Amino acid sequence: MKRKIIIGTRGSDLALWQANYTKNLLEEKGNEVEIKIISTAGDHSQQFETSFDKLEGKGFFTKELEEALLNKSIDLAVHSHKDLPTESPDGLLIAGVSKREDPSDILIINDKAADDKLKFGLKKGAIVGTSSARRKSQLLAFRPDVQVKDLRGNVPTRINKLREGGYDAILIATAGVERLEIELDEFTVEKLNPEVFVPAPAQGVLAWQTREDDNELLTIIDEISDFDVLIKINIERQLLNLFDGGCHLPFGAYCDTEMDDEDRLRFKVWVSIAPEWNAQPKQFYFDTLDTDGFVDRMYDHIKFAKPKKIFISKTFKEGDYFPSALGKLGYDVQGKSLIEFKQIAIRFLPRTEWIFFSSKHAVRFFFNQKPELWPGVKYGCVGSSTSAELRSFGHRADFIGQSTDIKLVGKQFSSKVGNARVLYPIARGSMQSIQWQMVKRDSVVNLEVYATLHLSEEIPTENEILIFTSPSNVESYFEKNTIHPHQKIIAMGEATGKALEKLKFKKYTMPRSFDDLGLIQAVMALPNN
Repeated sequence: MKRKIIIGTRGSDLALWQANYTKNLLEEKGNEVEIKIISTAGDHSQQFETSFDKLEGKGFFTKELEEALLNKSIDLAVHSHKDLPTESPDGLLIAGVSKREDPSDILIINDKAADDKLKFGLKKGAIVGTSSARRKSQLLAFRPDVQVKDLRGNVPTRINKLREGGYDAILIATAGVERLEIELDEFTVEKLNPEVFVPAPAQGVLAWQTREDDNELLTIIDEISDFDVLIKINIERQLLNLFDGGCHLPFGAYCDTEMDDEDRLRFKVWVSIAPEWNAQPKQFYFDTLDTDGFVDRMYDHIKFAKPKKIFISKTFKEGDYFPSALGKLGYDVQGKSLIEFKQIAIRFLPRTEWIFFSSKHAVRFFFNQKPELWPGVKYGCVGSSTSAELRSFGHRADFIGQSTDIKLVGKQFSSKVGNARVLYPIARGSMQSIQWQMVKRDSVVNLEVYATLHLSEEIPTENEILIFTSPSNVESYFEKNTIHPHQKIIAMGEATGKALEKLKFKKYTMPRSFDDLGLIQAVMALPNN
């Protein structure tokens, strides 16, 4: 006869959901299971508005559960994995992990504080509730105008504090809201992309902790554990451990996988780390086909990253994230576009089912002419930067192509729209890479809205990094400059890369996404030597 397994858990709604979820998995395997509620130091502190980063020590939501395991009053502790210290006490281990729920953070906004034209849909100067140093660090990096205010309590309590008007918005984990099936129809909700707003290591995963000598239970846990998830979160948590980080450290790490063009498994990792919650975080993207030594390589790269001199062929606007973020990290950034634009007047506006924008300039020169649009038109665009520009004119993209492979974006968009007619506001002489991927060429309607003119000038040679944002900027740069051996090159997009290759410069890096964050990650990923 199988023994009864006693699960220890905290008493919050979410903790009980996690315990009952585990209980159901074990009972499906024929085990008898009982749940025992144990109060923790973290629960006692919930009555105070104390930030996590002000609480002493690590594991303030887990210590009492671990003590109960060691004195054998319970057999299995169920934790939110992100709350666990990176090392278990002597005699205990993490026996297994659950599948991963949505790892993202979610911004829940009172409707009066919503502003669809600003980053994350949040009004200027909003008061945002969170007690996480990681969330504070990233939120203030992207939106330095907002105010952060500590927020404690379980998930329903936090949402109720928002409802009562103590905050304009709150920032919490998506998984908790979805597990408790909480209705948020009264609020504006922004789910934050984990590749942009990097979650805590192992966010969205349950950890099953047992005694290391309980071989019978270890075998049972193996039957319900997700080993693919375990590999990914081990990468996240090993990196956290190298930085000796707990809840005090503003640290986010998110690992995912994909099959590459040669059917090989590629590991992708996004990292955000800052010395303090109110300091600019360093933001990285890494990938590898070989995980052997991968965590150590990432750690060394982050630890020894040094500021550099950068030239980028872009004239900055007030509030642009790229120069602001890198400037706070000590980088010397010179931004100047080597081209200028001339508007081409719209004389006739064809009616189509979709309008597709391949750049911010196309968005700007189209909408600045105040075209009379028709009901029901849908919008597509390349990259989050173009999407943000579209939002600034009061429109949301129904399709956003995020790949740096522009042909792939074209194929994805073609699959989305089928035979629908699409209007493409473009630059004169555009390569039309997206258009050539459409199934029906007669569904393509091009509309020139601007022209590009060269503004070539000499650029200082001491710049260690050169970033080219378009093929035209490449052409203009080489009218009076060349590239020197000490300079590293970043090309914004496939067409820009091809312009460099045409001039015999084949060694360049391409950012993963066509926006300021993608460029920052590309800069930070360059070799430190």
